[in-house]
Amino acid sequence: MKLLPPRLVLLLVIVSVALGLLVPVLGPLSSPFRVAGGILVVASVWLNVSSAQRFARIGTNIVTFNDPGTLVTDGAFRFTRNPMYLGFLGIMTGVALMVGTLTAWVGVVGFWLAGNHWYIPFEEGRMLARFGDDYVAYHGEVRRWAGRRAVGGR
Repeated sequence: MKLLPPRLVLLLVIVSVALGLLVPVLGPLSSPFRVAGGILVVASVWLNVSSAQRFARIGTNIVTFNDPGTLVTDGAFRFTRNPMYLGFLGIMTGVALMVGTLTAWVGVVGFWLAGNHWYIPFEEGRMLARFGDDYVAYHGEVRRWAGRRAVGGR
């Protein structure tokens, strides 16, 4: 069984909360940070749900280890090649802020490492193989995590 990103997020949320509460280091944060964490979780869930709904509307694959069906470049995909991973990272960050301790950030780091060095490179290779020059052009315009590149820039 392959560890799909939503399952990794759930596992890391549990680990982050447990570490943050059982082994609190440098915390807790004040309540404005905790409220900001809650807002970030809600906004990140919205980003994930809206991106997943976009995939469902056009009938393309959403499962990480399955072949891509359609190159999606509109909606949130205009600003990030990976809005769902960005949403998961936002959820993890919001949880860490809500828990309010340094140890709760273990999940954020863990998910970023898994996303940036395992999930996303795997998907990018599949996208390049499936969509070729169209994916190369998209890759050249939109950053992995967030932001558009300047014309002719890096």
